[in-house]
Amino acid sequence: MSPWVGLAVAVVLVTSHWGAYEHGRSVEQAQAGQVSAQRDTGDRLAEVLGERSARQQEHQRAQAQEEARAHGHEERSIANAGAVDADASGQRLRDDGANFAAAVSCPGTDTAAVARGQAATRAAMVLSDLLTRSVETNRELAKAYDESRIAGDQCRREYDGLAQAERREGALTDH
Repeated sequence: MSPWVGLAVAVVLVTSHWGAYEHGRSVEQAQAGQVSAQRDTGDRLAEVLGERSARQQEHQRAQAQEEARAHGHEERSIANAGAVDADASGQRLRDDGANFAAAVSCPGTDTAAVARGQAATRAAMVLSDLLTRSVETNRELAKAYDESRIAGDQCRREYDGLAQAERREGALTDH
């Protein structure tokens, strides 16, 4: 065998082994690319599902807050209507007090009766003034109570809505 034939056989062997090696590398890279693509697809799917879940939870929170606000507005409307009724009742009481004071102060011919009438008129006016102040104070207190109760109820409903959304979120992430 000539040295050229031996060299040619060696070159063919090296080339065939090199070709087999390169083929193995390309197959390995293709498999790694497929695994990477599957992982990336899974990651993207998880990201999309997470975003969808976050949007849904945010929507639920916003809906719970909006329901609480609407309910609070309704309660404030009811409280304001009650305040209007209370104002009308207070006005009737003040009118009755003024009528009573006017009835007590009717003039007479007897000076003792006139003096008693004037004292009764002053007493009726004092009572009417006290009644007016009491009605105004009660109206202010009732308004403050209604506003704080409604605000507290609204806050509780919003908190409950958020807590419920958080519990749902926890239940979704546990599965």
